[in-house]
Amino acid sequence: MGELAVAGTVGDELVAIGLGSCIGLALVDRAANVAGLAHVVLPDSQGQQVPRAKFADTAVPELIACVLAAGALRRRLEAVLIGGARMFSVGASLDVGARNAEAVREALGRERIRIHVEEVGGNRGRTARVIIGTEITSQLAGGPRTSLLSFGPQRPGSTLRTVGALR
Repeated sequence: MGELAVAGTVGDELVAIGLGSCIGLALVDRAANVAGLAHVVLPDSQGQQVPRAKFADTAVPELIACVLAAGALRRRLEAVLIGGARMFSVGASLDVGARNAEAVREALGRERIRIHVEEVGGNRGRTARVIIGTEITSQLAGGPRTSLLSFGPQRPGSTLRTVGALR
């Protein structure tokens, strides 16, 4: 939790296991076969500087810098969000998963990074897996893997997919 990793070798895997209310944020440049994955725990750093990947407001610029340093081009970056579940029955203001998802979206918006797809919400944890050169997948706890983005040829007009009411 609160970590990030970047890879640029086809076949390398980046994995975030046990994403409950946390967000697994993948940034990918499919043409360069470069991707990064951050395990975002909380929406706002409130001035804390480390670990930068722990907070949405600091994780997004940090992950961008890391994937660019690994050879990605900013104009080709696409984001994939996974996680953000509501793990406990609490009031809406305490729904950390929803707040994390919104904070990551806002930070990506400030950076002008396009969200390719997201699979967030529900009340079960997930695992995010980035397989460089192949795909990005999401897997609900106890469920099958779902492919969210392929590293194959980009399809024009791909759309945002939000999944919220998974049980």
